Amino acid sequence: MSMTLRELAERVGGEVVGDDTILLSGVAGIREATTGQLTFLSNPKYERYLATTAASAVVVSEAHRAEGAREGRSLLVASDPYDTFARAMEFLTDSETAGEAGVHDSAVVADSARLGRDVTVGANAVLMPDVSVGDGTKIRAGAHLGPGVSVGRDCVIHPGVALMAGCTIGDRVVIHAGSVVGSDGFGFAMAREGGHRKVPQVGTVVIEDDVEIGSNVCIDRATVGATRVGRGSKIDNLVQLGHNVVIGEDSVIVAQVGISGSTVVGDRAVIAGQAGLVGHIEIGDGAIIAAQAGVTKSIPAGETVSGYPARRHALSKVLGACYQELPALFKRVRALEEKLKRLEEED
Repeated sequence: MSMTLRELAERVGGEVVGDDTILLSGVAGIREATTGQLTFLSNPKYERYLATTAASAVVVSEAHRAEGAREGRSLLVASDPYDTFARAMEFLTDSETAGEAGVHDSAVVADSARLGRDVTVGANAVLMPDVSVGDGTKIRAGAHLGPGVSVGRDCVIHPGVALMAGCTIGDRVVIHAGSVVGSDGFGFAMAREGGHRKVPQVGTVVIEDDVEIGSNVCIDRATVGATRVGRGSKIDNLVQLGHNVVIGEDSVIVAQVGISGSTVVGDRAVIAGQAGLVGHIEIGDGAIIAAQAGVTKSIPAGETVSGYPARRHALSKVLGACYQELPALFKRVRALEEKLKRLEEED
């Protein structure tokens, strides 16, 4: 979609500096952008490219207004250039979710499935009995919606997603390709006669409004009750949420995180890549768990932890510094032991 810089500013906010009639039809990074494209500057490491970018307009903060004007750039001055650029992308890019609504001839839709207005169902998608899909939702090719699944309004369910029986998906949820929501939780009991007896997983999964789930994420259904992801939370690729896990609102879970069953994560928490959490603990509101941390106990609200086992980040840094000194300390102790042995022999 094309629009002038003035029209874009009316939609996303910000103050135009320079020629507001410039026509924009795409977006790109500040180094790669060409004529007709919008770019942005938020990281100081890229300041030098403000003078050389070929972009037709640049989203900048107040701190770069004067410099951009000196370079003769058309600017969109915003308090948060990255967020403003992200919103501008919605108007200047051809969205993958665009397309004419309707059900593809090869899709399998049960007679009892209920589809809202302007729903898209792609090729080879399967909608089982009693599925409900809200207005404007896109079900992409090869997606599977099990019996009784409910999907809200304006969602995008990408190719190959499996929503298993009875799961509930809120409004404006995006689930990327290959993710599985509602597979059985990992529940087994040691049988008296030996072996492992499967514990039936009869709960469900609830994904609240405005959640985005990356590719190849696995969210297990609850043993009883519900595994839940709270409103506005964002989950990166390759994340595993065990049965009865609860994620609060507006939390961020980065790639390859594993959260064991019945753990509760509060609102606005951040769990960085490859962190692992044991089951049956609580992570407080606003807590931050660093990459590859191994969390073995509950974390208070607002705390930042790192390392294995996870400790307060300040303590982990001290311990890390001490650990690096261990080889030198070992040599010193060995030398002292040898010196002491010689002294004892002389006595």
